[in-house]
Amino acid sequence: MIKSLSVSSEGSLPPLEDDVDSVCSDELLGSQSRRWLAELMTADMPPESGDVNTVGRDGLFVDYHFPLGELEMKADVKWKRPKELCQSPQFVVNGATRLDVRQGKLNDCWLLSAIASLSMHRSLLMKVMPQGQSFQDGYNGCFVFRFWQYGQWEEVRIDDLLPTQNNELIYLSSPERHEFWSSLLEKAYAKLKGGYRALDMGLPHEAMVDMTGGVAEVLNISLLPRDLPAFLKDLLSKGALINCANCQGLLEQRNELGIMYRHAYALTAVEKVRTHYGTEDLVRLLNPWGGTEWEGPWSDRTGKEWNAVSAEEQKRLDRVRREDGEFWMSVSDFRQNFETMEVCHMTNALSEPGSTMRPWSCKMHHGNWVPFVTAGGAPQGGLFWQNPQFYFVLSEADSNERSCSFVLALMQKHQRRRGTNLSIALYIYPAPQENTHLSPEDLSRRRPVRCSPQYSSRREVVLRSSLPPGRYIVIPSTYKANEQGQFLLRVLTEQGSTITPADKPAPQDISSATELSFPHQAALPSPKATKELFKKHCNKNGFCRPVHLHSLLTEAIQAGVLAGSERYLVLEHCKSMVVLMDTQGNAQLNWLEFQSLWDRIRRWTDIFLVFDKNKTHHLEYEEVAPALKAAGISVDDLLMQLVGLRYTEPDLTISYPGFLYLLMKLDSMIHKFQAYDMVGSGAITVSYRQWLRMTMYN
Repeated sequence: MIKSLSVSSEGSLPPLEDDVDSVCSDELLGSQSRRWLAELMTADMPPESGDVNTVGRDGLFVDYHFPLGELEMKADVKWKRPKELCQSPQFVVNGATRLDVRQGKLNDCWLLSAIASLSMHRSLLMKVMPQGQSFQDGYNGCFVFRFWQYGQWEEVRIDDLLPTQNNELIYLSSPERHEFWSSLLEKAYAKLKGGYRALDMGLPHEAMVDMTGGVAEVLNISLLPRDLPAFLKDLLSKGALINCANCQGLLEQRNELGIMYRHAYALTAVEKVRTHYGTEDLVRLLNPWGGTEWEGPWSDRTGKEWNAVSAEEQKRLDRVRREDGEFWMSVSDFRQNFETMEVCHMTNALSEPGSTMRPWSCKMHHGNWVPFVTAGGAPQGGLFWQNPQFYFVLSEADSNERSCSFVLALMQKHQRRRGTNLSIALYIYPAPQENTHLSPEDLSRRRPVRCSPQYSSRREVVLRSSLPPGRYIVIPSTYKANEQGQFLLRVLTEQGSTITPADKPAPQDISSATELSFPHQAALPSPKATKELFKKHCNKNGFCRPVHLHSLLTEAIQAGVLAGSERYLVLEHCKSMVVLMDTQGNAQLNWLEFQSLWDRIRRWTDIFLVFDKNKTHHLEYEEVAPALKAAGISVDDLLMQLVGLRYTEPDLTISYPGFLYLLMKLDSMIHKFQAYDMVGSGAITVSYRQWLRMTMYN
């Protein structure tokens, strides 16, 4: 009998690499099966088809879709619920604080430092960790967390089974043995990213963004203003979360004063401390390990400087004198012992009513780089004018200033999921007097007033600066032209601003789809009309099943330039689309899931219209591979032969619905492969049952 199958990515598809960004909530279907856990809990009784909300014999929730790594599958690792580890487990004990975070056997101090910073802001923590959860009232083994993903909050459900060795948690834990909020939060974030192994090494600012929806910026401490205390206080007054590190030495080796190299610390306070001989500027830091503290001046253990500080002043500072990972140090020592600082700026959408925090005002726009349509590449390439443009108005200068401060943040979406890292950058130009967009001629005569220092393959590039009040054009760009990608543009300002997609002139002949800013505008309903269609065709509970999607798409296609293509749409196409976007395993989509699906349909419609050269509403066989490449999927000759056999019409063309179906199928299988290939080796091993589950529901 076949027990396992090894699948390699060599040949038809490029190897897919892993990263802390690699798997988001719309990929949970592809996560590794917990077959061995099912055997433990239900005597190898598989869950019902598509049912992820499965209970074990004890009636408690079991998450069969949590992805497992090698360490968790070792023979001496036992998965236990908190009630098996102590008599009366508690979700939170005496409030969730920065001291409830103690690192385990993962190199995820980057995540733990972000959690520690998050715990300093109750409103933010409650956004991630909904209230009312406990091991007592209503306990069913299921816990819910929320994470920000590309502009919206995604809900992640997990069970409370945690990996242990010798009855001790092997990953994050709280010093209070009865407290489990931090351990469960780590597990939920691991599920979001593709398993505990996906948390092994990462960047604190990315975790802070995922847990706050803020905008992250990486700073060189040596280049910060001379008055560093004032600079840090201003950041903290806006609610910013701050992490720092020394990147000079070997990983997690200590220097002579106890500071660890390449290890993330959370900066949680800046204070001017009164002593018997004057005042001193101090910063408070936290090592997520829960120990290994600073041993220089002002340290907990040997810092004689505290003898000159009154008991009342120490109480004001909330000083805790024990080896708990938290310590104070002078600002000058901070400069000498830390190299980089990662700042997560908060926005007004995250502020708490009545808070003294003064967060940034934020505007947000989603966009796409569509090959041969809106992917013009860098300025020197000649097609720069094709890139998306945003009309940006700065109307009011900062208090006591002549200019307007702002932060622009350009985030590429899901860049690791396909194994591609776009190099991206931002440009700001003065707007012309007569228009709210820049023509090719305008761009040839103008120079940017601000721009990114260089193109970067980071998930998000940030441009923080100031400009006089006025009208500007913001252009997000990839380095190479005709690269496919999605992005999120966020604009943070002190006094508020307006930013809208630039009003490029519409073509005289609307049927000339390639002249539109986005060709799908001539083929599909407007966003407002699409929402009305969803309401019209979904069921009474507000969900869209395959049969509803078939009716919706039929009506949508009939109204545009692709009218007539709807006769090639079949229910099987719609089943595939629903399954790809379905995160709950119930073969139906809510409005948010449908929006994500519709975004894909619009992008793929753009590509279809560009490559449908003769406007027959079909792609010729030779047009298919370039169209797939424009969508970010490279195929070889063998796979193209399979596409010709499986997805074409009798005349070897692919219809518009067939093209959407083909891309959905490829996208789904890439998701599944990547969820198993968490280390990016280009090959996976799956069990017989995993293979069946993976191939039957897609």
